[in-house]
Amino acid sequence: MRCRLSPKTAPYVFIAPFILVFCIFTAYPLIQSMFLSATQTYGPKSSTFVGMANFQYLLADPFFWKALKNTAIFAAASVFIQLPCALGLALLLNRSDLKGRAFMRLVFFSPSLVGLVFVAIIFGLIFEKRTGLLNVTAHRLMPTFNIDFPWLQEYVMPALIIASLWMYVGFNMVYFLAALQNVSKDLLEAAAVDGAGPWHRFWHITVPAIRPVATFVVLLSLIGSFQLFELPYILLGNSAGPENQGLTVVMYLYQTGFEIGDLGYASAIGWLIAILLGVFAVTQRLLAKGEE
Repeated sequence: MRCRLSPKTAPYVFIAPFILVFCIFTAYPLIQSMFLSATQTYGPKSSTFVGMANFQYLLADPFFWKALKNTAIFAAASVFIQLPCALGLALLLNRSDLKGRAFMRLVFFSPSLVGLVFVAIIFGLIFEKRTGLLNVTAHRLMPTFNIDFPWLQEYVMPALIIASLWMYVGFNMVYFLAALQNVSKDLLEAAAVDGAGPWHRFWHITVPAIRPVATFVVLLSLIGSFQLFELPYILLGNSAGPENQGLTVVMYLYQTGFEIGDLGYASAIGWLIAILLGVFAVTQRLLAKGEE
């Protein structure tokens, strides 16, 4: 016996599974975290309502500001080091006269297919003092280089930036490649005929054409940077490193919520991260709208 749905009820029946899953796994946890951010918890069964005290304490918490500073430095490196490298690779691999460019694109993109935990384990071995690949190679090329250079003891942030550069530069390169392939060749050829050099063609034709994609990639890099957790957590041996050099905002949230057990304060940290990411998203949207 068939069950026929009327045209009025059919849309609600088909959308009901999504609404149910969304309410259970997204809406309810979101609302619950709002209430949690106004409490101080002592384990899963004991909590005290504190209102805005968590946010007031957060603004005066030196560990939070240390984590925010580290995350901001990492985000700045992602934007001003990683993205220019990705754009440079895209410009190189977009050349039609380059042999083997399809294979090279695969080579540069392949690290982004590797999991963050695996990358952290690999670079944990690479950054070892005496036996690490980086120190051994640098010492062979420059005998004056200290083979016991303490990457994970004194230069944690540069180590994180190098590891993320290896992993994500190829991923961002793909976005720039797609944008570069949509740049008008007629405009480039006309500019070349008029005597414009490579730099002028790049700055006045290529950059305006790829700017929408570039602003989107910047937004992705900022959001990804402020969600950084697995890489430093595994690379530094389940810690934040010496003097919290590798402490990120999400790592501090994890330590507060799951190691200390104060889920209320952790929720406050999470909401502040959400506000920051929302500001980034709105700013990107306004910039993109202005360009349109």
